[in-house]
Amino acid sequence: MFRVAAVSTLALGVALPAFAEEVNLYSSRHYDTDFTIFEAFTEQTGITVNLIEASGDELIARIQSEGVNSPADLFWTVDAGRLHMAVERDLFQPIRSDVLEERVPANLRHPDGLFFGVTTRARVIYYNVENGRPENVNTFEDLADPDLGLTVCIRTSSNIYNLSLMAELIEVHGEDAAEAWAEGLLANLARRPQGGDTDQIRGVAAGECDLAIANSYYWGRLQTSQNPADREAAARVLPIFPNQDDRGTHVNVSGMGVLTHAPNPENAVAFLEFMTSPTIQSILADQNNEWPAVEGVSVTGPMRDWADFTRSDTNPAALGANQGAAISVWDRVGFP
Repeated sequence: MFRVAAVSTLALGVALPAFAEEVNLYSSRHYDTDFTIFEAFTEQTGITVNLIEASGDELIARIQSEGVNSPADLFWTVDAGRLHMAVERDLFQPIRSDVLEERVPANLRHPDGLFFGVTTRARVIYYNVENGRPENVNTFEDLADPDLGLTVCIRTSSNIYNLSLMAELIEVHGEDAAEAWAEGLLANLARRPQGGDTDQIRGVAAGECDLAIANSYYWGRLQTSQNPADREAAARVLPIFPNQDDRGTHVNVSGMGVLTHAPNPENAVAFLEFMTSPTIQSILADQNNEWPAVEGVSVTGPMRDWADFTRSDTNPAALGANQGAAISVWDRVGFP
């Protein structure tokens, strides 16, 4: 249960100046517990948080439509791909903050300060514990091996998470090798891609496929679900964190940037700094079974035992820049 006391500003150790009286946040996150965090920010600074919620794509369209008259100060969304959409449309302004640059690692923020990662998640491989961990699966590349002897579940190639995964493979290997990988993965599919990440994990638990690709927090959600069937499915699978002996596991972010026409840019920076304070980082990560963007911050949820792994240092800006190429690669091999 989320408690107000958990975010008491007395425990934050964050000295933030009080600027004007409001900051306007457009967010694609939908967690009731965020309101407690916003109240703590207001208590600390005197700045009221005005929240507009919708999907990331809807908010990008709204900000563009509002133009110079947009009241939005901040845009918060998930995945480097969506953040890059905002960058491409010149929706973010570059900001400099010693606090943010000290807290948020360089590989989790835009090189020009256009956005900053707030939480992180990994895209991992799941297997059925009854079958044991497959010895021949240690990397994403292994999933395309014609001699794999195992079947894979994954959602459609148009999904933003799979576009970002492909974007990293392009960044690391180039388009030709990434295309060959997509062809090999296609040959090893257990079924036509369908459903969301949770459905891929359930597919492994039910024996419909041997392996699945899904984001880490979906497994955490199943573990903490009120539905016994979800918890049972989570207990039947375990993750493999790929590429631990080379570049590290593919990691993505939820991130936030200050908008080009922000009417309250100073307040927006103060809010971003607040969101990267250690106590708030821990709460944000726990509420969606993610990991903090700030190093050294602990979590208490089901992902705490899986926090120690080697992460890819591919910058989310590169993942975003390769989105177009990723679409082309998936399409060329006819991946559903």
